[in-house]
Amino acid sequence: MNRIKLTAGRIRDFTTEAGQAFLWDTEAPGLAVRATARGARAFIFQAKLNGKAIRVTIGDVGTWGIDAARAEARRLGSLIDRDMDPRQEKEERRATIEAEKEAKRRRDVLMGEAWSAYLEERRSKWSVVHLKNHLNMSKAGGEPRTRGRRKGEAAVTLPGPLYPLLSRRLAEIDAKAVKAWLAPLAARTPTQAAQTFRALRAFLGWCAEHKEYGTVTHADACKSKGVKETVPTVGTKDGDCLQREQLRPWFEAVRRIGNPVIAAYLQTMLLTGARREELAGLTWDGVDFQWKSLTIHDKVEGERTIPLTPHVAALLAGLPRRNQWVFSSVTAADGRLQEPRIQHVKALAAAGLPHVSIHGLRRSFGTLAEWVECPVGIVAQIMGHKPSALAEKHYRRRPLDLLRMWHTKIEAWMLEQAGIEQPEEEAAGLRVVEGSKR
Repeated sequence: MNRIKLTAGRIRDFTTEAGQAFLWDTEAPGLAVRATARGARAFIFQAKLNGKAIRVTIGDVGTWGIDAARAEARRLGSLIDRDMDPRQEKEERRATIEAEKEAKRRRDVLMGEAWSAYLEERRSKWSVVHLKNHLNMSKAGGEPRTRGRRKGEAAVTLPGPLYPLLSRRLAEIDAKAVKAWLAPLAARTPTQAAQTFRALRAFLGWCAEHKEYGTVTHADACKSKGVKETVPTVGTKDGDCLQREQLRPWFEAVRRIGNPVIAAYLQTMLLTGARREELAGLTWDGVDFQWKSLTIHDKVEGERTIPLTPHVAALLAGLPRRNQWVFSSVTAADGRLQEPRIQHVKALAAAGLPHVSIHGLRRSFGTLAEWVECPVGIVAQIMGHKPSALAEKHYRRRPLDLLRMWHTKIEAWMLEQAGIEQPEEEAAGLRVVEGSKR
């Protein structure tokens, strides 16, 4: 093994046409320049460890100076003297550097990135409506409004309540940041603030258990006393439920609505206790006039089947069949009813009734059902509530006929209070056009 003192000129002129060649240094034991037929040149270190030759690449000659390469060769030689493998030490250093880079990347990850991963993972476990609610919480806004506007509202949608947090680093979302974000939102929209806070709390809990985000997540960000005190306590809206004596004026006003689809939708909401989007998403495939049932998408179970009562059957049978949606629209982009609220508000005003939200109609069904002494479990199953007791959860499997018996009683009682004659089931069935029979 011939040795020569390495200089910049000798290294520059050192080439080979063979596979590879070495130019060994006299100053630093084990140091050489390796040249390949392709023109690459690099400093290498070679020595013996436990009787076996080992070789480590120090780096390209264009990157490493001669003095730096000699210092590195001497350092590697000292490792050999201590029976340490320089290759293993190099891998450990590389792993440490990579770990530091990864730790920095995780510290710098934005909440928006983690939020997108959260929604993607939970997508298959959530209902369409639940996923849509989470997407709305984080939307950027600025899109043209597709639903009715309240007086003074902008023509474009506003950012979702979580949107301001998405551009911040996940590592910054601590109790102080949560409280600063929540306080103005709670003062402006208490109900939305409470709902969004619960979504954020669940998200941070998911992050804390995730291998990618767990080390930078403040798992207790939503648990401090200051944050809990900032979360608004939201109760039932005053008057957001129809009373027995209000049924007659409500039905009279709603049945006078010029749009028959909206009129039928509002009445069906009250008479089924369904959720707003569950009913709006009802398709004709889910309506069975023969066996008197409605199959709708369920927020909890994914799908549920409830009775098709006589008055509701008569309402649906009279609706136009423009497309797949039962409550269709000629103006909406997706062809289904989007905003029944405006007409409902006008009907309430015309009847001299206090405000009742669309969700309040669902609440009204559950409340008014007590007048016929309907079992709570029956009402909960029709409305799609989770079972609230052990017996309900594990030992009650009510057939549709049993639900129909009580559901028909509830509908008949409401119509009686409204002064509307309850249609016979056979008469309601005759109103169904031949093409609608399944």
